[in-house]
Formats: sequence, structure tokens, C-alpha cells
Amino acid sequence: MRSTKSKSLTFIGLLFSCLEMIFSANTGFSMSIYNVTSQSIYLRWPKFSGASSYRVTATAVNTVGHSLLAHFSDVTLKGTLTSLIPNTIYAIQAEAIDKNGIILAETQMMQSTAPDIPVIDQAYSKLSNSITVEWRAVPGATSYLLTAQDGDSFIETVVTNSPGTLMGLKPATLYRITIRSINSGGKSQPSPFRKAKTVLAAPILSVSSPSCDSIAVSWKAVYMAAGFSVSLMRSDGLGRMLKENTTNTSLIFTNLDPGTLYTIKAYAWNVNGIPGDDFTYNQRTSPNAPADVQVAFNSGALRAIVSWMPTEGALTYSVTASSGLLKLKCNTSSASCMVPSLQCSSEYYVSVTAYNDAGSSNPTDAVSLKTIPCAPVNVSIEEDEPGHLLVSWSSVNFGHYYVVFVKSDDGLEVHCNTSHTRCHFQSDCGFTYFISVFAYNKAGQSPLGDVLSYATAPCCPSDFRAALVASDTVEVTWAPVRGAELYETRALGGSGVLLCNDTAAACTLSALQCDTRYNVTVYSFSEARGSNTSCASKYVATAPCSPEIKNISKEALSAISVHWQSNNEEATYIVTARGEAGLWHCTSSGNSCTLIHLPCGSAFSVSAIARSPAGQSLPSYSVPLETAPCCPNDLILTQVTQSVTNVSWSVGMGAQTYVTTLESPKGQAKCHTLQNYCLLGCITCGTNYTVSLKAISETGLTSSCTYQGYSSSACCPSGVKLYRLGNNGIRVYWRASDETINYNTDLHGSKGNFTCTPSSGLSHCDITEIPCGDVYTVVVSPVTDKGPKLTFCPKKIYSVTCSGSSVGMGKSTRYIHSKSMMFVKHVSIM
Repeated sequence: MRSTKSKSLTFIGLLFSCLEMIFSANTGFSMSIYNVTSQSIYLRWPKFSGASSYRVTATAVNTVGHSLLAHFSDVTLKGTLTSLIPNTIYAIQAEAIDKNGIILAETQMMQSTAPDIPVIDQAYSKLSNSITVEWRAVPGATSYLLTAQDGDSFIETVVTNSPGTLMGLKPATLYRITIRSINSGGKSQPSPFRKAKTVLAAPILSVSSPSCDSIAVSWKAVYMAAGFSVSLMRSDGLGRMLKENTTNTSLIFTNLDPGTLYTIKAYAWNVNGIPGDDFTYNQRTSPNAPADVQVAFNSGALRAIVSWMPTEGALTYSVTASSGLLKLKCNTSSASCMVPSLQCSSEYYVSVTAYNDAGSSNPTDAVSLKTIPCAPVNVSIEEDEPGHLLVSWSSVNFGHYYVVFVKSDDGLEVHCNTSHTRCHFQSDCGFTYFISVFAYNKAGQSPLGDVLSYATAPCCPSDFRAALVASDTVEVTWAPVRGAELYETRALGGSGVLLCNDTAAACTLSALQCDTRYNVTVYSFSEARGSNTSCASKYVATAPCSPEIKNISKEALSAISVHWQSNNEEATYIVTARGEAGLWHCTSSGNSCTLIHLPCGSAFSVSAIARSPAGQSLPSYSVPLETAPCCPNDLILTQVTQSVTNVSWSVGMGAQTYVTTLESPKGQAKCHTLQNYCLLGCITCGTNYTVSLKAISETGLTSSCTYQGYSSSACCPSGVKLYRLGNNGIRVYWRASDETINYNTDLHGSKGNFTCTPSSGLSHCDITEIPCGDVYTVVVSPVTDKGPKLTFCPKKIYSVTCSGSSVGMGKSTRYIHSKSMMFVKHVSIM
């Protein structure tokens, strides 16, 4: 029923609200509510133009016969409707009226009044910061506003029903308490007040456990408190409760159980004995010190495992390892703890403290722990003499004895035990030794310190070979040796020192001085140790210096003398002439030698070398040599005409031109030619000549060649004539150039050839039985001792006829025959 009524009121309210909005929109007149109570509604409106008064009517909805009418002057713009029914919805209409009573404008709205004023039944305080209020419910109230006022200050809170509690109040303070009911329309007027006072505040405890069997409690003074009550009991309910009343602000409970949780409760009371708030606090007594502490040392990790028997009430434990000013700690909730990062060569005092939320126990009695010794430092290695190593180091705290390990790079290891700070070891060349030193005590072995390496000097090449590969270059080779990373070959001699560095087991020393003795040493090097300076040396001599040819002179036709400059102490020199004709050599230990049997007409390159037991020098610079051209082996002279002779000869090796000379007391004939023949003119017949020839090379070298003498042929006769003899014979007559010369006569014709040779001293020759009627060529020439007949004497042609009885000269007729121009004569034979 109540729900149906609320829905109707809501609809009517919405309807009036719409009307109000319409009226306001049409007239510009509006009305608003600024406060509502249980029996009053407070209104305001704006001044309307032309209005002389305003009329407000409030009619209760769903309540018959209850209306309220109020008039206001034109200067009044606010109005209050009173004597209304609480928790009732009213339809409120406001009208603007002119002086004639005409309504100028109107507006309407719906508004509910607040619920009725509640009545407080009681107000009391159970806590120091709150007061609880109880009342009877008011119809229509959806909530309630509680107010606590202390002078000018007040605290409000809204609750939905009874009882309600005001929070945030001050302890031991008297408040005036009122209550107002609330609905959607507004708040009722405050109820009649009730006075109520908050109780005392609880003391704020500060609790601690100064020892494992006591708890100390303290607090600050509480406002208006006359005394305090403090009680203590085990939280697990065992044992009896202890209670103390006091006017002080502290007290101590003793003879408690260690490590046990206790509950402490305290409150203050006022002069009337009314208790205030209580304060509860749980406090545990601090634990006892742990028992049976054990320390186990791990030498490899430099840490200790500390263990103990658990103690009652301990939540955590702290282990402290102290060594001088250094303190190491570890915390745990178990009964053991690892203390890491211990230092070597140290003595630690280890204690354990138990902790809980109350504090700590007394530390246990310290347990001594001596750690392993530190690794020895200042380790040094010395090779006091070759093959002996001395290892030394500084002494170490808590080190009872030492062990030195020496391991070579071939894997062999030796060691030395000593209580001193040095050890001796044997060593070999070319090894790298790795040395580590350990110290020992009852706790164990020291950590590994620095591992030092010591490389002994590399071994020396035991047997190296030096070979001369050139006149100024020596190649040195050797077998690789252990420990050598680099080799240095040093040659001392001449004008200084030559060095050769290489990683290979060979070195070539070049640009050495010739004919010099060098002291050669091969040193081995390593980066770690440097050089082995005890390596042996060898003497190596270089090849002799190259000779320098100063002069070449001709000793004979086929002998050449070569001179050179010698810069060597002991050497044999070999001179070589090299050409197309072959090789020629001569040897000498001095500064010259002679090349013999050199062929003529040849070109040579002459060089010299020097030899010694150390080797052979480079050849000297070559000097060109050319021998004189060869004389022609064959020379032939052929008389072409009575005054011209042809000279020919075989080629002379190396000759480019030739000069041929025929010389007699009567004169000289000469020719200069590139050919191997020559025509010499102006030759006198019947004369003895000397024959000479010069062969000349391209460079002007000359060979004078002499040959057997040459005699020119006798002179041809002159005045040749033919006379007829009887019986078909002919006599040929001539004038001889010399009576001692014999001549030969030749007749050549088509019918036959005829020859006659007269006796010595005669100048005619008879030819018998010669056929007539033919033309004959007649030649009279001197007779030579050897060789062919002379063909260059003049030829004459005669015609021998058969008519007539007398032989005579016919008319001469010109004929051209062969190379000569001759007269043809006619001879008649009867």
C-alpha cells in the first residue's frame, strides 16, 4: 500500500514539475526551494514585472482538506510555509498578481517535507574516540544525521538506523549529542540534545625485553587518568597471569620464561574508577644464548660452517667471525650458517647470537678458528748459474711448511718440501718452467697463488754449417734448437759486424767483403729470456775479390797478354777468352798471363776470376778482344791482257776490306776492295813482281800477307806477216820483243787448225800443206813455261786463195771479231 502511494506521488510530482517548466517557459516566472524541514518549506522567486503581490498555496497530496495559503508583498521575494505535516508531499503554486488582483504569471512544483524529529533514548561511550546513540525510528526517514558538539567544534555522521556511533571524538571529553531525520525532501530539526562523555584513552605501551627473563613496560601519561592497570600472561595460556596497578608510567615483569610470547594488557581509570580504553600488546622475551657451537672449516672455499643447538623462542641467529677489526657475519633462521669469504692466514673468533622480535641473546663463548695460510708472495726465480734454479718466497703467517712444484713444458714435474723459504732445482736450456708455491698448516693447503713461469735461455745451435753460395754471400744453416724463437747470425770481420735475424734455422749473410775472414756466431733468442750468449763461433772466409783487368796487349800474332789488378792475399787467377771460335784460358798467381794460339779474325770477351780455397770470385768486367783478320789461304793471279792482271783470293776470316799490291822496279799496281778479287792495270809484260795483300777488319786491324812473286807474261810479238812457200806452205814472220823468248803460232780456219813452234831465237815459223781457199785467224804468242796459252795477243785474219803464183798482201778489209778490231789480209796460194 505504501509502495503504491509512493509511485502515485512520484507521478504527480513529475506532472507538476512539467507544468512548472511549461508555465515558467511561457511566462518567465519561476520558483525555487532553498531549505526544507519537518514542518517548513523555504521558497524564493524573482521579481516579476507589474506584480504588486505574490500568493503561494501549498496543498498536501493524498491528504484531504489540508492546504496552506500565504500572501507576500511585491518587495518580498522569499517566503516560508510553516505548520506543514512532516514527511508529506505538497503541490506548491506561486502566483504573481497586479494591483487589480489579476494573475500575471504563475508557477507550480512538488516538494516533500522532512520526516519528524527523532528522540534520543540514550547516548554512551565505550571507546575513547566514539559515542554510541540509540533512538526510536521515525516514519519516512531514510537516514539520520548524528551530531556531537564540543564548544564551537562539532562532528557529524550519517547513519541509516539506530544505534549509531559518532567516531573521531576526543577522549575524556563531554559532548552535546543531537539527531536529525532525513528523507528526499530534507532534514528535520535537531532533536533535544543529550550529554555524553568519552572514556579515557588507552595508554600507548612501549614494551621491550631487556633480558631473556624480563619484560619492561612503559607509557606516556593519559589525560584525566587517576591510575593504570597492567596485566601479563603467556600467550599460550600456560602459567598464571600477573597484574599490577600503579600510578606510575612504567614497570618491569621479571622471572619470565626466555623466548616466550606474552600478552600485555593495560588501561587507565579516572577518579570515578571508570576504566578507559585498554591497550593489548604481545611481547616475546629475548632468547637464551645457543649451546654446543661447532665450527667446520672448508679450506678449499675459505668458508666455515657454524652449527649449534636451537634455543627456545629464537627466530633468527647471527654468527660473527671476528679477526681484529674485521668482522664477518651470517644470519639464518636455521641451526647452522655458512660464513663465506674468510681470509687466509687469519685467526677468527666465532660466536653465535640468537634473535627474536624482543631482541638478542648474549653471544656464545667465542670458538677459535685458524684458516689455511695464504699463498706465498714475493716468489722469485733466479738462475744463479746455468742449469740451476733458485726459487725463494716470503714467509706466510700460520704457514708450517711449504711445497714448491716445478713443471717443465714437456710435462715433467718435480717438487720440493721445506720449512724454509727457498728451494733449488736443476734446469735445462730451452725449457719453460712453471713454478707454484703452496703453504700448509693443520687447516690445509694455501690457495693457488701466482703461477710463475721461467724460461731458461734457449739452447745454442750445436753444429751450424756455413756455405759460400756467392762471392759475397754465405748461407748459414743449423738444426732448430729447443726454446729458440729467433736466431741471430753475427759475422764479425772486415769493417764491421753484419747481423741477420730470422725465425728459420737458416740465414744468408750477404754483402760480405771479398777475401775476408769472418768470425760467424749463431745466437738463439727467446722473448722471455733473451739471448744465449755462450754459443760457439766459427771462422768463415769469403771468396776472393774480383780482379780488374787493366790492360790487354799483343805479344805475338796469336798471343795476347792480359794484365789485372790483384786485391787478394792468396788466389789463383784464371783468364778466359770467350768467342764463337771457342774458349781459351790462361792461369797465373800473379797479375798477368798470356793467352796463346788465339785464332785470327775472331772476337772474344776476356774476363778473369780469382780462386782460393774459400771459393771463386765473381768474374771481372769483360774486356772485348779482336784478333787481326786472317790472311787468305789462296791467292791466284791471272793475266787478262798484256797490261791487266786479275788477282783473286779466298776469304780471310775477320777481314772486311783488302789491299792488293804488285810491285816491281818498274812500278806498282794496287787496289783496295771489299770483294775477294781485284783487276790490276798498268802491268809491264815480261816483268817480275812481288805480291802482297793486307786484310783489314771492320775496326781497322790489319794483317799483312805476303805471297810468292809473280812474273808477267812475255810481250806479244809485233809485225806479224805471212809469206807463201812452195808446195802449199806458209811462213809466219814476226818481230820478237826479246830474242830469248820462244813463240808459238796458231792458225785457225774452217778447213783446219795449224800450229807451229819455231826453234829458240827464231822469229818465224813455217806451216806446210795448208789448204788454200780459206780464211785463217793467226795468233803469235809467247810460249809460257806452264799454264795455258796466252789468249790476249792480237789476232789477225788472212785469206789464203788458190789463184796466182805469188804470195802477197791483199787489200785490207775491216772485220769485227770478238772483242778486238783487226785487219784481214788476203794471201793467194797457187
